[in-house]
Amino acid sequence: MKNHNPNILSSSSLTGNDVENRQGESLGSIKDLMLDPRTGRVAYAVLDFGGFLGIGNKLFAVPLESMTLDTANHRFVLDVDKKRLEEAPGFDKDNWPSHPDYNFINEVRAYYGLDAYHRDPVGV
Repeated sequence: MKNHNPNILSSSSLTGNDVENRQGESLGSIKDLMLDPRTGRVAYAVLDFGGFLGIGNKLFAVPLESMTLDTANHRFVLDVDKKRLEEAPGFDKDNWPSHPDYNFINEVRAYYGLDAYHRDPVGV
C-alpha cells in the first residue's frame, strides 16, 4: 500500500496486511477477502489469528467496515480486544463455511454491531 488514502484497492494489496487493535496488540493478518459476486461487495475479510507456525489457527470472518485501514503503517485497526476476538464467529482453517452462507454473514455482522447484509444485486 502507498502512503495515501486510496479509494479503490486490489484484494492482493490487502491480503497479508497485519491487523491490530487500538491498544497496538496484534490480532493476526488478513488471509483473504470473500466477495459476493451477486452484489459485487466484499462480504467479509478472513482474519488469521492464533496458533503457532500455522498449527491450530482459527480463522475469523470480520466485516471490512469494522476495520480502519491505516495506510501509513500498512495495517488494519480493529477495535476489539483479543478476548473478544477469540469469542467471535469463526471457523477452522480446513473447514471454511459454504458460500454464500448469508446466515453466517449476518451472525458475524451482528457480533460486530452492524446491520444485516443486504443481498440485493448491483444496480437494483
